[in-house]
This record gives sequence, C-alpha cells and structure tokens, in this order.
Amino acid sequence: MSENITRRNFVKKTAMGGVALSATLGFNAKSYARILGANDRVNCAMLGAYRRFGALGPSVSKCEDAGMIYISDVDSRRMEKGAAMVNKLTGTTPKQEKDLRKIIEDKDVDAVFVAIPDHWHAAATWMALEAGKHVYVEKPCSHNPRESEILIALQQKYGKVVQMGNQQRSAPESQEIIAEIHGGAIGNVYLAKAFYSSGRGRVDDAKKVPVPDYLDWELFQGPAPRTDYIDIIGDYNWHWFWNWGTGETGNNATHELDVARWALQVEYPEVVYVNAGKRHFKDDPWVMYDTMDATFEFAGDKTIMWDGKSRNSLNTYGSDRGTVIYGSEGSVFVNRSGYKLYDRAGRLVRERNSKGEEGSTGLGGGGDMTTLHVQNFFDAIRGKAAQNSTIREGALSTNLSHYANISYRAGNMRLAINPLNGRLVNKKLHKLYWGRTYEPGWEPPQI
Repeated sequence: MSENITRRNFVKKTAMGGVALSATLGFNAKSYARILGANDRVNCAMLGAYRRFGALGPSVSKCEDAGMIYISDVDSRRMEKGAAMVNKLTGTTPKQEKDLRKIIEDKDVDAVFVAIPDHWHAAATWMALEAGKHVYVEKPCSHNPRESEILIALQQKYGKVVQMGNQQRSAPESQEIIAEIHGGAIGNVYLAKAFYSSGRGRVDDAKKVPVPDYLDWELFQGPAPRTDYIDIIGDYNWHWFWNWGTGETGNNATHELDVARWALQVEYPEVVYVNAGKRHFKDDPWVMYDTMDATFEFAGDKTIMWDGKSRNSLNTYGSDRGTVIYGSEGSVFVNRSGYKLYDRAGRLVRERNSKGEEGSTGLGGGGDMTTLHVQNFFDAIRGKAAQNSTIREGALSTNLSHYANISYRAGNMRLAINPLNGRLVNKKLHKLYWGRTYEPGWEPPQI
C-alpha cells in the first residue's frame, strides 16, 4: 500500500512538468501518459482475441491508467491479429501466450479480461482470483448456477474486483432513468418485458474433421468434457451446444434481464416457466431452442418476461432489443440507445438518446458504453469509484438465464425457486442442472 501511495504522489508531483517534457521530446498525450504511469498502471491480460476483443481492446486502450501486456487465444491466427491490433492502438506489442494458465501465474499481471466461450468464463475467473488478479468477465459470468455461487463466494474470499460485462449498467442514460424509476417516476413498478430479435440463419451441417493446426482444441475445451472436433464450432456456433454455450438466453437475454431486474429491484424469483423450442431450420445441428418466451415471478407481485427470437427479426417493440418497464403511473422504454418515458395514457413525457455508438444486435458490439464500463472497472480497482455492478449483481441476472434454460431442458417445466437463496426446490432437477460435469482435473474449487 505504501508503495502505491508513493507512486501516486510521484505522478501528482510530476504532472505539471509533464506538459513541457511531452513537447520537448515529441510524445503525444497518450504515449506520455503510458510512460508517466508505467509504475502505477493496471497491467492487463486479454483472454480471447475474437468478437468481444474487438470492443474490449479499444476500450482498454482508451483508459490511460491501464496497459495490455498479454493477449491469449487458442487460435494462433486470432492471437497474432489481436497483438497487431493492440500495437496499432497503443504502439506497444503484448506478449502472446495461448495457455491462459501461464498468463494467470505471471505476477506482473494485475487484471484479466475474460472474453472466451461461455464454458470458460467462470473457470478462468476463479483461476485468476486464486492467483490474486482482478477480473472483468464477459456475460454470462457462468455456465450454470453453481458457478455463479462459486464466483460470489470467491470474490468475497479474495476481495478482488470482479465485474461482468453488463455494460448497460454504466450507460448514463440507463442510470438516469433507472434512478427515476426507483424514485417513483412511473409509480409502483410491477412488470418488465425484456426482448431480443435477430435473424440468425441456418447452421451448416457439422462434420468431424481433423483439428486445424492453428487451433489448440484441448485448451478450447478446457473444463468441458471432451468431444470430437467438428468444423462449425470454432467461430460462433459453440453458443448452440450445451457443452460450451448457454443459448440465446445466456448470450443476450442476460443483458436485458439485468436491466429488468435492476429496474424492479428484485433478486431471486419464486417461479420460472418458459415456452421455448426450435422453430426454424429444424434440420440443422443447432441443438437447443431458437425461440423462447420466459416468465419470472417475484415476491411483491413483480414479474419479468423475456421475449427471445433468435431467428425472427420482427421488431415487436419497435427495436431489436431492449426493456419495457411498466408502473402504475406510466412506463419506460430503455435500451442501449437511450430511453423514453411515457405517462399512463401512453403520451411521451421525455426521451434521451445516447450519443454513443453501442447498440443493436450486431455481433461483438462495442462502443462508448463498454469503455465506460471498463473505466469503472479500473476505477474500482484503484479505489476511485464503486462498481456500477458487482459480480453478485451480474451473477443474479445470469442465473435468470440459467433458470430459463433449466426450465426448457426439463421439458418447459414450471420451476419453483427458493427466494432466500435462489436454489431449485425440486431436488431432482437441482441435482441434474444446478452444476455440470467437468473434465477430470478441471473441477471447480470447493466453497
């Protein structure tokens, strides 16, 4: 602690002289900030160099109190491109290491960003926590509810900052309107309808083929039970297989359900049920639902509903994604682009549009909202700010997605939930779906 205080004092004392030094030596502001803060930066490792990396990489580069010293991916092509992107953004080239375990062991790494497939999210996080790192983990933060419990417990044990990529929690417009809702702007809030509409196409027929030489299939699988390699997995289609993915609900509903739960100020539901199925391209290898309506009933007569259409692009609520919140005196439409506040007669009272670029259903996303969330992560590490969303908040919202998936996997069964701890009341279902089977040697820590 004393060392960090000394470094911060040094930065403050030399800040004024920095302008002259910058001009004399020809440094631009960003390069000078990196040099000045070299002993006080948060050294980061990026685990995953594909879709979300395209958003997180630029966001980290915009935060002058951080530097990316490692990049990792099991696909060597992506890792090389990722390193080149970091160099272009910052003028520095991170080390490349496909095995994230080696990166996590490096004491020079302060924080890791977990942007790899869903089955890896919790495992990489608990490994990093046990090694003393802070963690920014993409949604969903877990592959099953048991992993959510583990992350909450380990964050409490190690006291590190763990933040999920629910970046709408850092959007000024969303923060503003949610605060107004909590202050009674639309009266007694009783219902939130969250939705997502996309036009995903048919998945190509899957073929068992030799593992490409650029891919470490063993590391890709990590904690998941081993299977043969099939040619459609390496890009995006792992999302639609239970061994690695969590379906559209984990993939996208987690965002909107998080906003809904935030607005209604609820934690564990009492009842969950779904109407879900595979409605399109039934001959393709996508193994789970592509259409889901889900209902989550909470104490206090509050309800969250989810309308998820992976393969039907109809903008049912006037947008491709978002949340509508209903109260006794009005309603609110909120998404990544801003919000609209209506009175009880349906008249528009006020709207505010985001000036950022992050929204819609585009793969990977990225923009000002992600940058704000990443900066909040760094500010929390430095003790400058409270987290906009703790890992407990992220895990509770992720578990709504898990409940919906469990209901579907159990034949669209109605689930009773213990509202005190969020666990399934049905012991048989709890045993079947609360956790998962792990590859031997990759089991989670005991809590």
